[in-house]
Amino acid sequence: MGSLQETQLPQFEFLTKKPYTPPSWAAHLTPTPSHLFSLGHFPTPIHKWNLPNLPKNTQVYVKRDDLSGMQLSGNKVRKLEFLMAEAVEEGADCVITIGGVQSNHCRATAVAAKYLNLDCYLILRTTKDLVYRDPGLDGNLLVERLAGARIELVSEEDYYRLGRDELINILKNKLLGEGRKPYVIPMGGSTSLATWGYIEAVREIQQQLKQGNVVGATFDDIVVACGSGCTGAGLALGSRLSHLGAQVHAYSSWGSPDYFYDYAQGLLDGLQAGLKARDIIDIKDAKGLGYAINTKEELIFLKEIAEETGIILDPVYSGKAAFQMMRDMADDPAKWEGRKVLFIHTGGLLSLYDNMEAVAPLVGNWQRMDICR
Repeated sequence: MGSLQETQLPQFEFLTKKPYTPPSWAAHLTPTPSHLFSLGHFPTPIHKWNLPNLPKNTQVYVKRDDLSGMQLSGNKVRKLEFLMAEAVEEGADCVITIGGVQSNHCRATAVAAKYLNLDCYLILRTTKDLVYRDPGLDGNLLVERLAGARIELVSEEDYYRLGRDELINILKNKLLGEGRKPYVIPMGGSTSLATWGYIEAVREIQQQLKQGNVVGATFDDIVVACGSGCTGAGLALGSRLSHLGAQVHAYSSWGSPDYFYDYAQGLLDGLQAGLKARDIIDIKDAKGLGYAINTKEELIFLKEIAEETGIILDPVYSGKAAFQMMRDMADDPAKWEGRKVLFIHTGGLLSLYDNMEAVAPLVGNWQRMDICR
């Protein structure tokens, strides 16, 4: 069998840049993307989520954006479809992005770049004592390194001292000096352009409702984790413009609601939407002990949801959002009673590897098979 270089590979659909036509109700937003790459497996399914202890007559459905393709990459795929099209349009030969050492966004970017024959440079934040060591192959790092991403480790101290933009500029200038043409993707892939990914997702949800994939005409509420603000902003903007009518609730995994309202407002202003973020999205704090830090109660919740419903939630984003949603329902059942809720599962399964030691005592359901012969 010949090598990959010697073999003529078929032209897959996701390798073709396709013209993009926005939904009619979003056509006035500007700038409007001209193209996208079909990187994901869409539409992602919506199905009933039989969560325990719901308020009276409350129904919860889950939209499985954790199944969007690109090595379990979740919500990042929808953003990257537009961002990668712009990178190619601008003639980039590589992409740069930044995040934590187990960033789902960085892993998705590494895979998307390789799909499109672009080099990928990842600036990953880690602890001071690990910055000079091999980062290992746990979780997202395994996919990134197998896909050939160039890993640039920085300590948390340097990350916060210099800031994300400065670190990106250092690497960008280095690559420019080597004759490269880098395209920069900010943390989480959150830009006004990327917001189109979840504006488009609202059109997808509408189509699924019309096709009868879900019982009933619409949803009363949409719930999603908030890690950078772009996904929630896109859903809220799409819900308002399309008259879907769903109230969007975003649960932040770090930072304050005020920070995310301001960030979401910048995304809306970048699209000349003429709307106020505080009018179209409800942002609540769900970070608990802090970013990517879990209480035992949160981890027990993840285990129980997986055991009872078969849905695996990540501990950083969707897990915290679902945990806080259920707590809110328990604290104020009348507010949620009789509502039809759509929970957006944004993926992140591989980040569970960072919590293996804490999770292990909760899943002791094994034994040596008793063989009597």
